[in-house]
Amino acid sequence: MSDAPRLALEELTAGYHGSAVVRELSLEVQPGEVVALLGPNGAGKTTTLMTIAGLLPAIAGGVRLDGEGITGVPAHKLARRGVSLVPEGRSLFFGMTVREHLKLAEGKGSPRREQLIELLPELRKCLDRKAGVLSGGEQQMLAVGRALVSAPRVLLVDEMSLGLAPVIVERLLPILRRVAEDLGACVLFVEQHVSLALEVADRAYVLSHGRLVLEGRAADLRGRRELLRSSYLGEAAVTAAT
Repeated sequence: MSDAPRLALEELTAGYHGSAVVRELSLEVQPGEVVALLGPNGAGKTTTLMTIAGLLPAIAGGVRLDGEGITGVPAHKLARRGVSLVPEGRSLFFGMTVREHLKLAEGKGSPRREQLIELLPELRKCLDRKAGVLSGGEQQMLAVGRALVSAPRVLLVDEMSLGLAPVIVERLLPILRRVAEDLGACVLFVEQHVSLALEVADRAYVLSHGRLVLEGRAADLRGRRELLRSSYLGEAAVTAAT
């Protein structure tokens, strides 16, 4: 059995039209682990997730899934191999029902419908409602549920809290922990609510200006607020705070 992490980035440089946004980023996520990717707007977090999911090409470095290189593999093939992205903005079809969204995403090895509803119980009452009439929280649960139907090995979640009240976010983020524990997936998520993210995550990486400036166990980072705040200003500020 391989000791390789489920997901590994190896000095990944990525961006748009050959212009780097993320530079020489290395990180890893193990099966059953929840890892937060934090940092200010423009730090490169979304670019990282899109590159892992095959929606952007890597400029340099690479991505590995269970030790196997997947750099350059198209997004649709990565999805079949268990890499699932919940994008910022959710990308739902507002004229389709919840049931239709889940049916559309089903494939070989999909979790049973009941197992999925146990993870996302609020979807039960919404199965025959169209996505366009759901609340923001229900739409986000549907976006996560659609990603889980494919039984992913890697779940990537971009800004789960976008546009939602903090009280809703407090109910949604723990779902990521259950996904990791119940399905054995590794979860890498981007989140602006730093305190809530660190309550859910096992570990965290912090990007600033496209570079990794801080990493550590979530429990340790929760106790070092000043260092965490400094990380949002860049590597120099982190050095000054240590």
